[in-house]
Amino acid sequence: MTRIVNLFLALLTFTFSFGQEKWDLQKCVEYALKNNISVRQADLQLRFAQLDLKQSKLSQYPSLDFSTSFGYSSGRNQDPTTFSLITTAYTFNNMTLQSSVDLFSWFTRKNTVAVKDLNVKATEAGIEKAKNDIALNVAVAYLQVLLAKEQIKLAQSQAELTRSQLESTRKQVDAGKLPELNAANLESVLATDSSTLISAEISANQLLLQMKALLNLDAAVSFDVATPPVDQIPIENLAGLQPDAVYALAMTNMPQQKVDELNLKAALKSVQVARGTMYPTLSLFGSLGNAYNDKAQEIKSKTQVLAPVGTVTVSGTPYQVYPLSPFDVFTYGKIGYFDQLNQNFRQSIGINLSVPIFGGGNLRTAWQRSKLNVKQVELQKEQNSFTLKQDIYKAYYDAVAAVQKFNADKKTAESSQKTYDYATRRYDLGLLSSYDLITSQTNLARAKSQLLYSQYDYVFKMKLLEFYKGQGLKL
Repeated sequence: MTRIVNLFLALLTFTFSFGQEKWDLQKCVEYALKNNISVRQADLQLRFAQLDLKQSKLSQYPSLDFSTSFGYSSGRNQDPTTFSLITTAYTFNNMTLQSSVDLFSWFTRKNTVAVKDLNVKATEAGIEKAKNDIALNVAVAYLQVLLAKEQIKLAQSQAELTRSQLESTRKQVDAGKLPELNAANLESVLATDSSTLISAEISANQLLLQMKALLNLDAAVSFDVATPPVDQIPIENLAGLQPDAVYALAMTNMPQQKVDELNLKAALKSVQVARGTMYPTLSLFGSLGNAYNDKAQEIKSKTQVLAPVGTVTVSGTPYQVYPLSPFDVFTYGKIGYFDQLNQNFRQSIGINLSVPIFGGGNLRTAWQRSKLNVKQVELQKEQNSFTLKQDIYKAYYDAVAAVQKFNADKKTAESSQKTYDYATRRYDLGLLSSYDLITSQTNLARAKSQLLYSQYDYVFKMKLLEFYKGQGLKL
């Protein structure tokens, strides 16, 4: 649950369900945090970052690869077992197992893991920011719906008041005490009040539809919100929301500032990674290999033979020539698959030193780019802090103005109510025209409507300051 949720919990709670029971702000925020598409997209970004971190950690371990091939070869080529040139077609099977591990690479892999870890933390803070933004948007939409519902109540009250006056006036007109014009004027006012009521209901329905979209609710689902009295919403004292103190807390608590700090740390680590790639690296490697050739042969048997090696003719008489000792005659046969694997098994191990000398300036350019990226992140951090301070001071001065306007509108509404009460009594005594009564009633309706707007504006401006403060509300 995000900090912004606690900020608006004071707007009342009640049981959650679709269609029948109304939703309070807490349930709206909780549902939005689980179902809003922006929050779900931010969660996917976190999963990507976590996969990158996992991969970078695994890259520190030795690599191990196995490969095998089976095929047929013909024409002049090299025997994979004897490595001699042959022209005989043959079937072959090769197998290789290779492994390598970095011995020293200027902590490039270690720093890469640190960068990925900071990216994960920054993404987590980004999710917190996305949730805060959604929760704040839901709170704004919720207050707008509450205001629209209050406008409906105000329009209904105004229409009922006009209807009551019309009924009283109609009786006096029928009794001959008042002219028909008085009733006609009030009928016109009642029609206007009815139109205002319909407009207020349409506006409330549209705001509810917008809130459904914010919650990612199906537009066809029955949905309504609870309507706690606005004067029962707890508001922190403005004296405890001084902009300097709020800004100091916001720099510590606001997710965007955490994101900026983590991004800066990641950028600094990236500089070390880029610098490490420009230095020599030392690695250890090893491999195991084997090969099979279906035409490979071996000696199966040996027989000593004393056979003539030629003839000579002496005085016309031919004589056979024999060697001084018997010679060996060999019998060949194919070598079995597993026997070949045993005979052709080979191993290798070694150390590899890689020294980057010239690669088109790519490595040095990447290092310089990473340093410029640090400057860019620093500027973005500075810009976000500046914007935050500006927003907090603006919110504070807006809240001060909203308080003053609310108090002024309250006095205006009280004066308008007194004026209307006097006008009603004079009208009932026949000392005031219907036009003057309608004027007084219109002024009262306007004053009440303005008071309602200013009260909700005051509540929202104060809640915005409490949001920046980041410590929730005192229930």
